[in-house]
Amino acid sequence: MHLRRKPAAVLAALVLALGSVPWPALRAEDWPQFLGPRMDATSAESGLFDTLGTHGLPVAWKRRVGTGYSAPSVRGDRLVLFHREGGEEIVECIGALDGKTLWRHGYPTRYQDPYGYNNGPRCTPILTTNRVFAFGAEGKLTCLDLATGKPVWQRDTAADFTVPEAFFGVGSTPILEGDRLVVMVGGQPNSGVVAFDPATGKTLWQSVGQSNWEGQPMLDWPGEPRVAWRDWEKAASYCSFRPANIHGRRMVLTCMRQGLVAIDPADGRVLFSRWFRARVDDSVNAMTPVVHGNRVLISSAYFRSGSVALDVQPSATQLVQAWKNLSMEMHWSQPILHQGHLYGFSGRNEPDAVLRCVDWQSGDVKWERNERWPKHGGPQPPVFGRGSFILADGRLIALGEGGLLGLFSPHPAECRELGRWQVPDLRYPCWAGPILSGKRLFLRSEDFLVCLAAGR
Repeated sequence: MHLRRKPAAVLAALVLALGSVPWPALRAEDWPQFLGPRMDATSAESGLFDTLGTHGLPVAWKRRVGTGYSAPSVRGDRLVLFHREGGEEIVECIGALDGKTLWRHGYPTRYQDPYGYNNGPRCTPILTTNRVFAFGAEGKLTCLDLATGKPVWQRDTAADFTVPEAFFGVGSTPILEGDRLVVMVGGQPNSGVVAFDPATGKTLWQSVGQSNWEGQPMLDWPGEPRVAWRDWEKAASYCSFRPANIHGRRMVLTCMRQGLVAIDPADGRVLFSRWFRARVDDSVNAMTPVVHGNRVLISSAYFRSGSVALDVQPSATQLVQAWKNLSMEMHWSQPILHQGHLYGFSGRNEPDAVLRCVDWQSGDVKWERNERWPKHGGPQPPVFGRGSFILADGRLIALGEGGLLGLFSPHPAECRELGRWQVPDLRYPCWAGPILSGKRLFLRSEDFLVCLAAGR
């Protein structure tokens, strides 16, 4: 009898123990990489704020930081920020609860943005249980110990591969795919994407470049000429990677400078590629592909490139175009796919930004709202501009590029805004998307980091 009652007693004790754990601890979720735990800008956390009043959300902590556009990453009680101070790129570990520095690791950099933007890093750190991976604006790929910040290894990809100079520095965040660290290096002639051993930094494979682009049709260009590869051609873009299982085949997808490519992460083999590039040289691909089921969406805001929805065929090597139009012209932020509809800030510049809802199946615009900034000077306008979304607790959390925080209820029939609040200390440009972990919202501008209490 005693042995039969023991499981029930253990279960009761477990229930009591769980009952004593704070609710946020039970519902917390890490945000350890670019675009979050599922790499689609969504979080499973619940019990979050459901409105934004005059005073917004409580500020847990805030601090001035170095320059850069890199979003932080959070694992447990540690936040890692990648930024620049003076002549150093710095990987800094910060207490997520109090904002205090735990360790810092810096190394020299001479990067100068040729277009006058800031000279800090653009890529988001990757956090594992014991490692930090960071990819700097000059192509320094660094692995550190998460607990101490001590260096494990570093690769200088600009020196190790033949990499033409990028427009705005290195800006494609790597991903960890199994036992591969997959990085958009942009090397010539066929090292556009390189896989490294995350334990040692050793090169595992190189792929993408002349071998897959040579001779492909330049779709939607006048006359659709064939690609004639040039050894000075830029290969890297500003998209990250999207891993997916499509027709039972594991692949990682991204948009290179030339367009969409799908790669087998085991050996680097190109499964398919599809030209997608604006017709002028001064343009980039910056939005990471959206994948749902067997469909892939790519988008650009440059010179009426618009969006293309492509259905991957059962062979996992062929594509069929489902639709192509200008319903979404995404610059650097990611649209959210929710219940068959896309929600995103469409437009290349502040003066032409609109918030749109687009049907995933047809590409039709369901509704739009003007988010344009006035062309004249003066105070920062109370609009989102080219904002960023994340989806959590059934709501869309928006951060406008001027530091305006918004809350929306996604609905295909109409725009349902639940509140907005200008976050103190945040000003244009806020180009890193919101980060949510442990019911805390982490927001970054070019030189400021703010932590807000986001629970009800």
